[in-house]
Amino acid sequence: MVTQEQRKRQLAREKFLRQQQRRTAARRKARVRNSVIASVLGVIVVGSLTLYTTGVLKDDDKSNASAESTPSATPSAVEDPCEKPAAGSVKSQTWKKEPAMTIDKSAKYTMKLATTCGEIDIALKASAAPHTVNSFNFLAGKGYLDHTKCHRLTTNGIYVLQCGDPTGSGSGGPGYTIPDENLKDKSLKDNVYPAGTVAMANTSQPNTGGSQFFLVYQDSSLPPSYTPFGTVSAEGMTVLKKIAAAGENTGAGDGAPNATVVINKATVAKS
Repeated sequence: MVTQEQRKRQLAREKFLRQQQRRTAARRKARVRNSVIASVLGVIVVGSLTLYTTGVLKDDDKSNASAESTPSATPSAVEDPCEKPAAGSVKSQTWKKEPAMTIDKSAKYTMKLATTCGEIDIALKASAAPHTVNSFNFLAGKGYLDHTKCHRLTTNGIYVLQCGDPTGSGSGGPGYTIPDENLKDKSLKDNVYPAGTVAMANTSQPNTGGSQFFLVYQDSSLPPSYTPFGTVSAEGMTVLKKIAAAGENTGAGDGAPNATVVINKATVAKS
């Protein structure tokens, strides 16, 4: 017999998947339009937990775990708990191919996100998700994530902060994609990504991860389609919860965070 809580989770997952499908269709339509209108340099795509939106989760995400929404017409009255971003600008870079493997798969790596809201330290799963960790090692080394905004916060159904898009629209990426990895991670039980998980956003299609990722600040029901590649430290979870407490700008549970979350500097280090 299906319990009320199980039914609630099922409905949340179904709603999330419908959102991803709509956003994927919107991105395809936008690409067609851009091929005709050569002067249009960019497209603002309604985000997805397509965490990738391109994907939470779609790339982003929940990558599945891909997330943005149309901004609210009324400015948020919520006090911003974060500091002003450091001086600097986002780098506009893309590459045609996934970077060559340079990490030591048997070693331990950490990623540090020095954000306007506090430091978020992430223990990376190099042996279980080598392509993903290698990609972030490459991108961090190029300064690709520096000065980028975390563009999406979800506070209903799934609970994630999505980052990694230099355009801040939910449609950006590094130009290459990486394969799905570690989808049978032992931490993923009963289609739940536990709090503290860091996973890739995607387009809802296999092997479409790029640079967008999401950080889970509360257990979230999601299909195991988003590469889990790291775990947030206890101190980092405190930062995430502060961001989540400020809410998002639509009031509907899926939009830009009210907190000004900017990654001033991202670094990956071998420990």
